[in-house]
Amino acid sequence: MPDAVTDDAETDDAADLDHTPAGTTVDVVVIGMGPVGKMAALLLARAGHSVLVTERKERGYPLPRAVAHDAEIARILQTAGLPVDAMPDAVEPYDDLYVWVNGDDQVLHEVDWTGTDPSGWNNTYFYNQPALEAHLDEQVHAQPTVRIERGVSARVADQDDDGVNVVIRVDATGAERTERARFVLAADGAGSPVRTSLGIDWNDLGYFFDWLVVDVLPGEGMQVTHLAKQVADPARPTTVVPAGPGRRRWEFMRLPGESTEELTEPARIWQLLQPFGVRPDNASIERGVVYTFNSGWAGQWRQGRVFLLGDAAHQMPPFAGQGLAAGFRDCLNLAWKLDLVLRGEAAPALLDTYTTERTMHVSDFIQFSMSLGRIICILDPDEARARDEAMLADRASGRTPEPPPAPRLGPGLHSGDTGGYLSWQGRVTAPGHAEIARFDDVFGAGALVLDDAALAAELGSAARDLEALGIRIVAFGGQADGGVARFDDVAGSYAEWFATLGAHAALIRPDFAVFGTASDAESVARLVADFVTGVRKTVPADEEAALVAARP
Repeated sequence: MPDAVTDDAETDDAADLDHTPAGTTVDVVVIGMGPVGKMAALLLARAGHSVLVTERKERGYPLPRAVAHDAEIARILQTAGLPVDAMPDAVEPYDDLYVWVNGDDQVLHEVDWTGTDPSGWNNTYFYNQPALEAHLDEQVHAQPTVRIERGVSARVADQDDDGVNVVIRVDATGAERTERARFVLAADGAGSPVRTSLGIDWNDLGYFFDWLVVDVLPGEGMQVTHLAKQVADPARPTTVVPAGPGRRRWEFMRLPGESTEELTEPARIWQLLQPFGVRPDNASIERGVVYTFNSGWAGQWRQGRVFLLGDAAHQMPPFAGQGLAAGFRDCLNLAWKLDLVLRGEAAPALLDTYTTERTMHVSDFIQFSMSLGRIICILDPDEARARDEAMLADRASGRTPEPPPAPRLGPGLHSGDTGGYLSWQGRVTAPGHAEIARFDDVFGAGALVLDDAALAAELGSAARDLEALGIRIVAFGGQADGGVARFDDVAGSYAEWFATLGAHAALIRPDFAVFGTASDAESVARLVADFVTGVRKTVPADEEAALVAARP
């Protein structure tokens, strides 16, 4: 299998894997309590680790920002104990088309957002971010191993082979103290003081556009299309989308010569909304703010024991609805690896794969979002006319539009042609579970899935290694034995997925990524050995033997 990529500046001694260094006051400090910081803290706390979350603001941001997420993010929320169908006040499924029209309302392009995604949830959801964050808050506060401190600033003072010293300053009084953490996660936003203090470069792609974002609360008599709609009008590119239960959003591109001040005047906002039938007598404006859409990513996502996540690590325009989604993917990719390292089951070198895997993955989404923006943000009438003609001709040809990208993880902990891609999640039944359920709710996200239990015959003691690494062995065919759990593939989704893979087994990591696939018992055993070796490859043999002996 490919080696985990390691930067010379990002090395760790594996000698302390099986204990917490003396003087440590907390396993992980999370700097920043936006949605990404909350998600990171929640995932680590649910794994049993102590977490201190710090935030400069005394209160959470009360107004909406991001509004859309896809099925993969619904699956992450499911893993975090927040299934979207249990949050009807915050999240609503979208089961229709995403329509692009020109200034004459001619349909240029349609994207089918109906149905269920292979991740096991609806293709698309729209949400109200403050309501969603309230659910995240509730879950984070409910974790007994989490401490939360607001109104404080946190800075990385120094670090060594065992941990990080973090200075916590109470902003109101200036009082300071030092916390000793094994790791620090900086989810402190686009301006990231942590990133700046560490001297980490920013790769600026030079893509800047200002857009007025208007959130509207519909009142009696307001009638607008329920569709998610992109109006590619050179006179004023505009986006119209749902914004979670009981809300709608309009986004208007700022034109050359317009100032931010005049664009955010209430009277001007109502003028922009009027053509859509939105007026003061049938709606109220929750907020109208101009945002600058940026694109880029940090040159390093890890410096020793400090990691960047979310906007601190990457930014993209909102045209693909993947900004917050990318931050949640950061959390899941890093959390399961940190969990193994903190428990002494993995070498710290595994953490280097966070940067190598996520940087390439997120860069694909950044480029995709920018490509959409280049189509949408055309202001020249002649250029827009040429675009419309090309898109109308393409639509008239009957050619099926290409789906959005399904990026692969960059180099890291995966193997073969199928490794690094997103796994499927189907509906299953299993002994002890009377009702049909999603796979992850029954077995957890990490699994070695077999179409015949007999394929586990040559695993031997490696089965215990998998269990220690959070990987269940399950099968939807053959006779289950003591080491293999049995489930019924209710809708045939796993059989369909395996047919597309050309495989009879798939090893799925806890972050839903496929590690690799296999076709017979011998290759299953090799696959498992490669995974275990990849996780533990720098653990000295005597320590690994001690870890195995210490397990029940």
